[in-house]
Amino acid sequence: MLAFISAPSLLVLTALALFLSSVSTAFPVTVRFPGSLDVFKDATLSLSAGGEAMCIMGTVTVNVSTGTNQKLNYEDGASQLTLTETIAELLSANSSLPAQRFQYQYKALLSSWTAKKSSKTVQFLVHGIGFDKSYWDFAKQYSYIDVAAAAGYPTFSYDRLGTGASDHPDPIRVVQSSIQVEIAHVLIQSLRDGRFGGHRFDNVVGVGHSYGSIQSVGVTVKYPQDLDAVVLTGFSTNTNSFGLIFADFNLAIANENQPLRFGDLPNGYLVTGSSISNQFAFFRYPHFDPKISVTRLQFLAVFALDEATKQTLTIGEAFTITSPIMPAKDFTGPVDVVLGQYDMSFCQANCYAPGDQSLMVQPALYPAASNGSQAYIVPGVGHAINLHFEANSAFVHIQNFIKTNGF
Repeated sequence: MLAFISAPSLLVLTALALFLSSVSTAFPVTVRFPGSLDVFKDATLSLSAGGEAMCIMGTVTVNVSTGTNQKLNYEDGASQLTLTETIAELLSANSSLPAQRFQYQYKALLSSWTAKKSSKTVQFLVHGIGFDKSYWDFAKQYSYIDVAAAAGYPTFSYDRLGTGASDHPDPIRVVQSSIQVEIAHVLIQSLRDGRFGGHRFDNVVGVGHSYGSIQSVGVTVKYPQDLDAVVLTGFSTNTNSFGLIFADFNLAIANENQPLRFGDLPNGYLVTGSSISNQFAFFRYPHFDPKISVTRLQFLAVFALDEATKQTLTIGEAFTITSPIMPAKDFTGPVDVVLGQYDMSFCQANCYAPGDQSLMVQPALYPAASNGSQAYIVPGVGHAINLHFEANSAFVHIQNFIKTNGF
């Protein structure tokens, strides 16, 4: 399945990524996204965290295919005891949980973007697990959108299906990895076709983080012409610590862990168990600010704010998380891989062992990538690159990568 991973990792991934095809059917999907105020329903204007970008947000309906969703033998409404046992079985040696074919209809997601009308290139931002689109605009000193805007690039970010302000459909049968790839494809084509405010973008550069990078890989595999370049942050082909991370997540039923935020969601929506889980998985102490301004009078630790705003993962995604990963043999654009030095999820907290992990992605997944491809390990940074002191060096590197390749 994934020839570049070790045998122990393959056992974990076999449990987490059960491949089965299904009938692909298109359904109308309600999508929130940015555009001109006179075109979109419920459109609003706001500034990015640092004030560099004007963000426009509205609502539109598009069609999205269910792709290759699976039916998983897991009942929603299961208890926390059942959930914990399921994760334990997923991570057990030689684990094999059955799946069957299915099709279902769904709708969802929220998007925002910042743009100069003359821009020919847009950056398409996809967040990872535990976050929503605010990952790209977390606070003034941690805003990727601000840095991109200052470099002259509009950005398009959105809450993936099942997160943030997007719809939260069936967490087992609907919210899976393949649907996320299909949604990204439709949104990218909409950017190219000028469906958002009538502005056509000639170039679309995909920028993902972690699970968002996995979605970006999926797009380049299935739709190699969608993206002109791809930036994979918080991602490598080293999955040795996937089992460790899922165990650390200490996954909890969202409506029980945070009933005020997620009380109306079904039990198949999950969250990390605590701020300790988040720190272990996403941060590297002491490389993040212990206090960050929330309001003029209120300050919180970055990871405490992350805990207070954490987002959901679904059972469907847990089973299919790696399914989009395979060689993108037909993608010929440049690839940039950006890893935090101490990334726990994809490097087991050392991205230089057993070699530079950022250099291993292109040969394994992008054999036809252009000579403009790059790789960068950000010093002193954990998995959630954007929330560390050194985040700006990653932001600047990515803008330079895009400019150097002529976009």
